Amino acid sequence: MKLRDYQQRSIDLLYDWLRNNQGNPCLVLPTGSGKSHIVAALCKDALTQWPETRVLMLTHVKELIQQNANKMREHWPGAPMGIYSAGLRQKNLSEPITFAGIQSIRKRADEIGHVDLIIVDECHLISHKEEGGYRDLIKHLFEINPHIRVIGLTATPFRLGHGYIDEDGALFDDRIEPVTLEELIYKGYLSTLQSKRTVAKLNVDGVHKRGGEYIESELQAAVDNDDINGQVVDEVIHRAKDCRHWLFFCTGVKHAENIAEDLNDMGITAACVTGKTSLSQREDILSRFKAGEIQALTNANVLTTGFDFPDLDLIVMLRPTLSPALYMQMAGRGLRPKSHTKHCLVLDFAGNIETHGPITRVRPPEKAGGVAGEAPVKVCDECSEIVHISVMTCPACGYEFPESDNKPLMQ
Repeated sequence: MKLRDYQQRSIDLLYDWLRNNQGNPCLVLPTGSGKSHIVAALCKDALTQWPETRVLMLTHVKELIQQNANKMREHWPGAPMGIYSAGLRQKNLSEPITFAGIQSIRKRADEIGHVDLIIVDECHLISHKEEGGYRDLIKHLFEINPHIRVIGLTATPFRLGHGYIDEDGALFDDRIEPVTLEELIYKGYLSTLQSKRTVAKLNVDGVHKRGGEYIESELQAAVDNDDINGQVVDEVIHRAKDCRHWLFFCTGVKHAENIAEDLNDMGITAACVTGKTSLSQREDILSRFKAGEIQALTNANVLTTGFDFPDLDLIVMLRPTLSPALYMQMAGRGLRPKSHTKHCLVLDFAGNIETHGPITRVRPPEKAGGVAGEAPVKVCDECSEIVHISVMTCPACGYEFPESDNKPLMQ
């Protein structure tokens, strides 16, 4: 399988860094760039050049484990690989390449033994501090082989309260950024997002924060009520009538269930997926959603990672967040090229774009104690598109902003 130009560039830059530096690099690759193919090519190359190499590929959810393993088989049929995941009911540590879930393997360093290369998908989840499952496992594997190299992959290279993941004593020493989101969109590898300012808005006044993020129970209590839910559903139906596949990000289980109920009451076929949904139910719902039998899908903390459906053409944000990573993960679900349209509509009732900026220019989070300013965005007077403050021509409707129009979007 031939890699795209930027995918090969990613591997070349990674090798250059490893040759010239000690420590652990992080590859920053936008959602939809094909991280799984890059990992597969890297593993194949490593074992071809150095047959004794042992690789451990880690991530945090079984969907990503399965996805990465499947891409490995596509790229390298017959690859010497195994999967270790309780959720996937596979526990194989005997092959040179192991795809593993951190929760299943975090205390099994002695069983894993000697590893030469650790690759971590969604590596922004690794703590800056010497704590947590990833850090514990990596520490013990370093004791077995002090020469291990750790390579991280993420689309969101920052953590709440810490800034970038290569700062302040973090596991990673540097960031390698082979390609930008703008380049992938320009070349047609990704779809554009059209982000619209909404009339209805969720109010988070009085919601407290913990660890730099809204407390979920308070957040759900603040935004989940009959009045605002009705306003949101009415506005979505009015503005998204041409969209086929709607995905809602909600603040919690009850919120997701209530929005789905309201949609069904309005004649929109809707279903809800939460952590309480059984695996068989989830697979059935997602299959029917992709087939068009279900038009709207609501979820709470389930479909932010590991869910890829290219023809998704509407994202509704009902989950306010102070985490730019979570915001990018939600918005990133709509970036895949589609069979029936050139863009995905984003209706942001949560104010996340105003907080973090457009997805192509997201601001990293403030370090602990820092104070975030207003995101540099403005709104188009003609079509309500939310754009970066530097944009002079609206990408959605062609409106020409006045030269003096450099004021941020007002609340």
